[in-house]
Amino acid sequence: MHQKKFRDESGLFIVEGIKSVGELLRSDFSVSEIYALPAWIDENPEICNSLSCVEVSPAEMERLSAWKNPQEVLAIARQKNQNGISINENQPIVILDDIRDPGNMGTIIRTADWFGIRQIVCSETTVEFYNQKVIQATMGSFARVNVFYTDLGKFIECNLKNRRIWGAFLEGTPIGDVEFKENDAVVIGNEANGISDSVARMISDKLLIDSPSKNDVKAESLNASIAAAIIMYEMSRHR
Repeated sequence: MHQKKFRDESGLFIVEGIKSVGELLRSDFSVSEIYALPAWIDENPEICNSLSCVEVSPAEMERLSAWKNPQEVLAIARQKNQNGISINENQPIVILDDIRDPGNMGTIIRTADWFGIRQIVCSETTVEFYNQKVIQATMGSFARVNVFYTDLGKFIECNLKNRRIWGAFLEGTPIGDVEFKENDAVVIGNEANGISDSVARMISDKLLIDSPSKNDVKAESLNASIAAAIIMYEMSRHR
C-alpha cells in the first residue's frame, strides 16, 4: 500500500502518526487494522477492544513505515468513492487543476480545513488524495475535507452555472479589491504551468495576488499552496 497500484487494487490506504490516526478514528472512515507499539496499545485499550490491533516492535514499525522516524501507530483504512460528487450549493469550493506535488496538495487540504472550506474538486491529473505524502501533509485534515476527482470542464459546466468562478493568475483584479461571495469557487493551477487553457476559458473572473514589493527583481510567482492559503483567508473574511 506504499504504492498506488496496490492501494487501488485493495481499496485501502495508510495513515501514520498519533495525531492523524486519532483524527481517522474520529471520522467516518472505516478502519481495517492498526499496527502499534506496546505503549500505544496499553494507552488505548478501548480502541483495541473494538478494532484489530497488531502489536509490533520498533524495528518492525520501521519496516512498515514510510517515515524516517516512525511514530507509535500506523492504521490501514478503507478508501471512499471520490468520483461521486456531492456539492453543497451554499458553500465555497476550491478547484485544483493539475496540482502534482503531494506536499502542496496536503497543505491545501489542511488550510481549507482551517478556514472551514469543506469541498475540494480536483482534476483527474491532480495527485492522488490517498498518496501517503498527501495524507501526512494534511496533519489529520483529510478526515474532514471532502475531496473529489472529475473532469473539471464538465464539472464546471454542469454544476457552477450560478456561481462566480475565480482563477488565480498573474494578472487580474487585485485580491484586496475582491468582494467574495458565500459560494464562490476558486481555481488553483499547476505549480509550473498555472491553470490549463481548457479550464481558463470557463473562469468568469481573474484574480491577482499582487506583490507589495517595490523591487524590480523578485520571485516570479507564489507556491501553489501559499497562493491557495491567501485566497482562502480572503474568502473566509467575506463569509
